[in-house]
Amino acid sequence: MKIAAVTDDGITISQHFGRATKYAVLTVEDGKIVTRELRSKLGHMHFAGQEEPHEVPGTPHGMGADAQVRHGQMIDAITDCQVLMARGMGQGAKYSLEQAGITAILTDIEDIEAAAKAYLSGQIVDHTELLH
Repeated sequence: MKIAAVTDDGITISQHFGRATKYAVLTVEDGKIVTRELRSKLGHMHFAGQEEPHEVPGTPHGMGADAQVRHGQMIDAITDCQVLMARGMGQGAKYSLEQAGITAILTDIEDIEAAAKAYLSGQIVDHTELLH
């Protein structure tokens, strides 16, 4: 199993999926973290100046067709992961992750390894109020 977390520093989980610059990807075997790697991540800054704004009047945050394409491009780097942890994200990003078969967990735990261990032990709380 692979667990990804959005991050900028490789240690803490970023507060916003779209703004993070990297993914920390943890490989888990027999309930233990056996490898850890950092992967580059596309973010909002990579799509600046495109036609459709991230917010489309009358639709939930990030649910427009162009936003869904951008989210898909952000997710391409973690299609081998089963879980993505963030400390906040828009509804469109969560929807895109679910469509890719990745479970999105919104956590208040900042430390990546602590959050992964909480997930593995069934103790993590999915803070859906962090969804916007």
